[in-house]
Formats: sequence, C-alpha cells, structure tokens
Amino acid sequence: MLKNYITTAWRNITRSKGYSALNILGLATGMAVAMLIGLWVYDQYSFDRFLPGYHQIYQARFKYEENGQIQTQNAVCLPLAIALKKDIRGVKYVVQTDWMGEHGLVAGDKKLYLKGAMAGSDFLKLFQYRLLKGSAAAVLEDPYSIVITESAAKGLFGNQDPINKRINLDNVHELKVTGLLQDIPVNSTLQFSFIVPFAYYMQTNDWVRRAATAWDNSSFQIFVGLEPGVGYREVESQLQGIAKKYVPDAYKTYHSEVFMQPMKDWHLYTDFKAGVASGGLIDYVQLFSMIGLLVLIIACINFMNLSTARSEKRAREIGIRKAVGSRRTDLVIQFLIESVVLTSLAFICSLFFVLIALPGFNTLTKIEVRIPFHNGMFWLAMISYVLLTALLDGVRPAFYLSSFKPVKVLKGKILIGKEGALPRKILVVLQFSCSVALIISTLIVFQQIQHAKDRPKGYDANRLMMTDVSADLNRNYPALKNDLLQSGVVSSVTKASSPITDIWSNNTINDWQGKGPNETLSMATVAVSDADYFKTLGMQLREGRNFTGNLGSDSLSMIINEAAARRMRFKEPLNQAVDWGQTAQRAKVIGVVGNALMGSPFSPAVPTYFMLSPDKAAAIMYRLSPSVRTSDAITTLSSIFNKYNPSYPYLYHFVDESYVAKFDLETLIGKLAGLFAGLAIFISSLGLFGLAAFIAEQRTKEIGIRKVLGASVSQVWFLLSKEFMGLVLISCLIASPLSFYFLQHWLEKYDYRISIGPWVFILAGLAVMTVTILTISFQAIKAALMNPVKSLRSE
Repeated sequence: MLKNYITTAWRNITRSKGYSALNILGLATGMAVAMLIGLWVYDQYSFDRFLPGYHQIYQARFKYEENGQIQTQNAVCLPLAIALKKDIRGVKYVVQTDWMGEHGLVAGDKKLYLKGAMAGSDFLKLFQYRLLKGSAAAVLEDPYSIVITESAAKGLFGNQDPINKRINLDNVHELKVTGLLQDIPVNSTLQFSFIVPFAYYMQTNDWVRRAATAWDNSSFQIFVGLEPGVGYREVESQLQGIAKKYVPDAYKTYHSEVFMQPMKDWHLYTDFKAGVASGGLIDYVQLFSMIGLLVLIIACINFMNLSTARSEKRAREIGIRKAVGSRRTDLVIQFLIESVVLTSLAFICSLFFVLIALPGFNTLTKIEVRIPFHNGMFWLAMISYVLLTALLDGVRPAFYLSSFKPVKVLKGKILIGKEGALPRKILVVLQFSCSVALIISTLIVFQQIQHAKDRPKGYDANRLMMTDVSADLNRNYPALKNDLLQSGVVSSVTKASSPITDIWSNNTINDWQGKGPNETLSMATVAVSDADYFKTLGMQLREGRNFTGNLGSDSLSMIINEAAARRMRFKEPLNQAVDWGQTAQRAKVIGVVGNALMGSPFSPAVPTYFMLSPDKAAAIMYRLSPSVRTSDAITTLSSIFNKYNPSYPYLYHFVDESYVAKFDLETLIGKLAGLFAGLAIFISSLGLFGLAAFIAEQRTKEIGIRKVLGASVSQVWFLLSKEFMGLVLISCLIASPLSFYFLQHWLEKYDYRISIGPWVFILAGLAVMTVTILTISFQAIKAALMNPVKSLRSE
C-alpha cells in the first residue's frame, strides 16, 4: 500500500514538472534559510556548554543603586573571593582572574603577542578545558609557571615538547611551562592562549598586593563553582548579606549586593536591567529564529497555494477515486505522502544550498558553522523537520482536495470560485506581509547604523593610530616619543590609561559643590601622560586651560568633559573643587573639554574626568603626518617600536577601524536581515509566478474572447495583474503598522536613535510592488500575446 502511495505521488510530481520545480525550489530555499539560521542559533546556544559541570559555574557580580537606578558590574574586588569561600555554604571553587589581556611571550628568537589569563590555582579544576600534558591540580601551583595552548606551543617551540621549557613573559620574568592545553574552542566565552598563576600577578605587582584587602578596588573577575547538587537558590540568600557584613558604608550608600550569573548565560545575556539579565545577543537569536520560521512559513504558503490552485486539475481524479471506493482517509494519506516526497526532494536540494552558502555565511558571521553529518541527533532532528514541514505544507491541500463530492465533480460542476480563492488570497497577503516587514526592518537597521556612524565623535580619527603599552614602552616612553617625532612620520604622540575608543576605569566622585544629601556619582576616569593628549586626539577645550605637563603643578588638577559639568550641575565649572577616588583626593577643575564618544556610539557621552598621571598608561596614541604614505610610516614605526620594545612584535590599530568595529553586531544583523528579506521576496515571487501561470491558463478562453472583441495587450495585462497588486497593497498596509510597533520598541534600547519616517514604508512598498509587477508581467503578457484562434479552436 505504501509503495502504491509513493508511486502515485511520484507520477503526479513528474506529470507537472513546472509546478513541481517551482514548489521544490521555493520550499528548498525556505528550508535552507531555516537550516542556516538553525545552525547559527545552535552555535550561539552551544557556548560554554561543552565544559563538564558548566551548569555549576557562575561569575560573581555586584549590583548597586545609583540615583534611583540599579546598576550592575562584573568588575569585583579580591577580598570577595575569600568571603565567598568562607561564608557561602555550597561553594566548591572560587577563582580570581585578571581581564585576560595580551602579553609578550618570548622563547629563543620566537616572539608572540597573545591573550592570556592571570588566574587562581583552581582555574583548571573549575574550567575543565582539556589538558594534554600536566595535571589540573598541579600545573598552576608554582607562581613562576605557565600553561600554554597547542597553538602557542607550536608558535614558540615548533614540534618540540614544551614541558619544562622556559618562556619570558613581558620581558620581565622567565616562567616554566608546566602544562599543555588543547586549543580553547571558539564557542568558549573565555578566550586565552596561556595561563599564569594569580600568585605571580600578586608577587610582581604592588597594586595587586594592595588590592588583596581593598573592598573598594573592583578591578578583577571572580568565578565560582558550586558543589554538585547545589542550586543557585540555595546560595542566593547568603550572597545578599556579604556587602552588608564587609562594606557596611557602601551597603548603606549604594545598597550594594553580590549576585552570580550562570555560565550558560554569559554569552547570550550581557545586558542587565534592574539587576536582572534582560537581553543581549539573545535578542538577536530570538529575532532570527522568528525570521527563519517566517521564511519557512512563506515557502509552505507557496506549496499550499499552488496545490489548492491546481485543485480543478485533479478534481476528476478525486471523483473517480471516490466513485471506485476510495475513502477520504485514503485520499488524505495520498496527498500527505505526495507532500512528504516533495518536501524530501526539497530538503535534499536545501542541503546543497546550505553547503554552497556556508563559506560565505561563516565569513559574514565570523564563526565556523558546519553541517554535522556524522551526528545522529542531527539526522533525527532533520527527519522531524522534514515531516513537520511536509505536514505544514500538505495538511490544507490534503483536506481541501479530499472534500470534493464525486457526483458534482464527475458532472463537471466543481468550480473554484470565491469560496476556494479566499483562503488563497489570505495566504498571499500573509506571505507578502512577512516579506514587507523584513524589508522595512532591514532599512531601519541600516538607517540606525548610519545615523550613529555619522554622529560627531568629539575627536579626529583620521590617521590616528594606537598601540598597547608594555612595561618596556612605558619605561622608555620619553625616548620613544622623541624618536617618533624626530622621524617625521607622526605629528603628535601621547599615552593614556584608556584608548580613545574605550573607558577602562571608573572612580567614585565623593563630593562636589551642589551635591545632594544621598546623591552618588561614578565617573569615567582617564589618566593622561602629558599636555599633548587633547592635541593628539583632536579634542577641543571649551573652557579653561590644558595640563602643563608638569606633574608637580598639575598633580591635583582635573579637566572634565561637558557631560561631567552638566551632570554635576556646574554653572561655572572652572576652579570647582571635586573629591574623587578611593582616598578622597581633592582636585581643582582647570578646564572643560568637548564630549568624546569613548563608549557606545549609540549612547550619550559619559561624564568623564582627565587627570595628569605619566606612569599610568594602557595605550600610546599617535597621529600620522599628513604628507607621509601609510605604508612607509608603518615601516618606520615598526623599527622605532622594536627598538624600545624588543620582546613584542609591533602591533597597531587605526582608530577609525576600531570605531567602525563597534558597529559589528548591528551591521551583521542588518546584512542578515537584508539577505533573508531578499530570499523571502524571492520565495514569494516564485509563488506569485506559479499562481499567475495557473490563472492565465484558467482564463485562456476568456482572454481569447476579449482579444477577438478588441482588447489590447495592456488591458489584458491589467486584467490579470490587478488582483495580485491589490493583495500586495493590502500586505503593505498590514505590515507597516506592525513593523512600526516592533521597530520602535527595538530602537528604544538606543539612547541615540533615529525617528522612523514614512519614506521607509513607502520605499519598502514600492520595492515589493515592483518585484510583483515584474513577476506576474511575464505570465500576463505571455497570455495577452497568445493567438486567440488557438485558445478558441475547441469551441
């Protein structure tokens, strides 16, 4: 019986090759889109879940109240690690780390600049990354040891066994290799190429030793592993009392509390609202999951529409089958099996489409997604996917076609009029509403990105470069700066505690004139090395004077930006006294500088103050001379930096490229939305093409009579096109307000955002109308040009 069903299904598919090809192509495209998005979504959800016991791993965070709003931060203090281990029942591991920055590693004549972690001795017990050599219990016990990954070992030692070999770190100390790690998977939130014991970090840095007992120095990360079987709810209530116990003043002022975020949420939930993880990449994962489902539904609508539109062609077949004894159940099964066969063919095609698209998709998304052909769960999911899609495709045609009455069919009285056409029209409207909504979303995303890119940055990024500061560069900075200026390739040089594209430090402002009784203020802090900072970056002083460069005269001087002056409500900011920092130092405001976008380009410039501190530096910034070619400048710069920084390769960043990188996520979302919107329109157009062909075929004799009576080609074209144009217009009218509602909600997360104007909806509507006209015109004009003698000959 099953063989008979399949044979019949195959005959029906091959009998109408054009109709079947349209169905398979549209369905395969929709399935390929859904599969690509599904693979991407799976990849995003897979982050960190490969680690044994990941569900018991957490990151400690602080949440506190600042002027009525609850803020969160993952930067915490070192004493918290001791308190967690001592006071919280159910805690197994507590590991402190730095921020896993880049360091210079030298072995013989090999030099690498790699990202690494300064981590507590239990790091590899908590995070069970695969150790190829060494024991997790012992590799980080010696402060002067180092664990490296396979790639780092290959780069430093070639094919030699790295264990017990020596590596010079930052041109300061030699460390012994005690462990070899398998390369960290790309779907790990923590990315590093080596681990150095936190004990080394503490022994070689006075400020870290001082921070060990400083509850007001939040400059570190702390990760916690709970005992097996212990849930977060069991420790949550205990966490709430830590700040009150150890920092009662901060608890009283800021209502500070400790909480922990589970590892499974680190990658997807990076935005917090009122102390609760509320969004981040998960918003886009959910958005594209919905888009994948919509594109698949659009493809399924094509199938249903084409199947039901051709019902008249199969009406007599159904009537005869029923007359000779076929039950409705048999007919339903027959049509569902046809749907399964057609969907299976579409699935095979979709696999080829995905294989072709994956290299470009991976390049666009900067990830490595592959089809897991050897995974049994993948094939189980795909079989379920095919069957579900086939059911979605075939259920309406199966029940609709099998409902025909054999007496009416065989007498020729079955006509597909308004009753049969109405559901088809509704589906076309739904299909194009989704397509129009995707186009509108794409336009708004790109408009928002461009709006932020065109925003004044407050500094001049043209020909401005940055290099991270090492110990050697910091120590040799005066000589380095002199050589750079003498070379003629740069016009100005400075260094600071943060690059111009980011803020790496914040301090509490304890007191200022006009401060409210319970008012609190945390302000971004930049320590600058000399008086050339604002000149090099192209930032403009609005009031007052610049630093003199003399630490003695300016050690307690402060320059604030306009956002800080506004936040502290200074009408006359010059000479105002401000108490800041952990030791409540009192500084005088000597100048006000224009706002610069150091943080998010979608948010207002944050209140910031600048202090003169030549020893604190994280980035050297220098502007290329306008007359020097960039390639020649880099050659000269490389030799100068290598002279003063022999343990590091010369690495640099152009500030304009770093600024553009801030838009990477939004740009990716816009490109993907545009790609999928285009594919949705393509699939919808295939459906329109098939429907237009069917209607033209159905009205062949009518068209012939009209032509005999004098109808022109344009009149026939309009006759066949007006119905579809009306449906697409209705789709635009439905999609526009819905899109406006959801996009307005999406834009609310950006402080600096566009206003949605009517031209977006008009442009999207015109684009869809144009595609519709082009799609149906081929069939309409073909029918209009047909010789009426041939169409009327049978009469």
